[in-house]
Amino acid sequence: MQAFSRPLARIAPRNLSRAAALSTWSAVPAGPPDPILGVTEAFKADKDPRKINLGVGAYRDENATNPDKEYLPITGLPEFTKAAVKLAYGEDSIPLQHNAIAVTQSISGTGALRIGGAFLARFYPNTKTIYLPNPSWGNHTPIFRDSGLEVKQYRYYDKTTVGLDFAGLKEDLKNMPEQSIVLLHACAHNPTGVDPTPEQWIEISDIIQEKKLFPFFDMAYQGFASGSTTHDAFAVRHFVKAGHQIALAQSFAKNMGLYGERVGAFSLTTADPEEKARVESQLKIVVRPMYSNPPLHGARIASTVLGNHKLYKEWHGEVENMANRIISMRHRLHDNLVAQGTPGEWKHITSQIGMFSFTGLTQPQTKVLADKAHIYMTSDGRISMAGLNSHNIDYFSESVSKAVKGLL
Repeated sequence: MQAFSRPLARIAPRNLSRAAALSTWSAVPAGPPDPILGVTEAFKADKDPRKINLGVGAYRDENATNPDKEYLPITGLPEFTKAAVKLAYGEDSIPLQHNAIAVTQSISGTGALRIGGAFLARFYPNTKTIYLPNPSWGNHTPIFRDSGLEVKQYRYYDKTTVGLDFAGLKEDLKNMPEQSIVLLHACAHNPTGVDPTPEQWIEISDIIQEKKLFPFFDMAYQGFASGSTTHDAFAVRHFVKAGHQIALAQSFAKNMGLYGERVGAFSLTTADPEEKARVESQLKIVVRPMYSNPPLHGARIASTVLGNHKLYKEWHGEVENMANRIISMRHRLHDNLVAQGTPGEWKHITSQIGMFSFTGLTQPQTKVLADKAHIYMTSDGRISMAGLNSHNIDYFSESVSKAVKGLL
């Protein structure tokens, strides 16, 4: 079965049935409702004022008071998931306009990836192999292996330039077996901070479409990378506009500071509302034995912010300020290292983006920084730029310079 490759933007509503026949998810069956939580769904859909719900295991007092902290539906808070897909795909997204995005709330981005991996292992009609960029976030491999997928890698980072190995990336995409799943970092690549340009994303999209590969985006930093939620969603929105069906994992840990609230979403673009309903029924079956229901409080915070124009504008300004502070630290670190005559080329510090930076420091240099200067980072030289501020940037710069010069 071939992945759906016709651009949705060119498909009129009357032709959606034809699009559904070409969809990646055309063979996904409708799953049965959960024997317990499905009762609540049926109860909520019933409009009769005499209705009584005797299915859910939640205490009621004599007045049948509905507590404010009761279980969410399996797929989460509807106001939140609606706002999450709108933020990611954009208001003018054709799948969104056609009610063709299947979505479930998740336990942050990690949970979204785990749900996605399990769903693909169960229902993706082709190969069960997913390709990750080399390097990638350390948890990607165990998440997808535990989901039942085979994990392989494609070239991404060039150590010699401390930048993107675009030629290697393209060659590896072209050599992948057709229908393979490809994980893509939507923005602020973790751990390198190296992102493709918009022009490179378009070229990547063309290759993936030509090879009939399936793109799975991990978007953990929307808005946090550049300060613009629209700019950071470029790759996701371009792929959808170009006609790809995609999977998407979202996290609101970084861009809303909801780390401990575990707020995220997993979504898939589908052919039409009927297929969306079938896919969502199977997402419920994936989620139910994992954790049953997602947390409530953080989803309410996120949906309130995203659903209120004034609050959204204020939040977007705060995200922009966070991104700009990190960008300013990049420039100051670069300027300090150059001014101190630090051996090597340091332009990558400012060309990289997001929370993390691959500094190019060697393992011995990171060790001496920890032992002598009390500065701690991973042994591969990756640093969290958010840990730098106006109070410690000069000390860090001086220490790095000395480590590179062999003076520590």
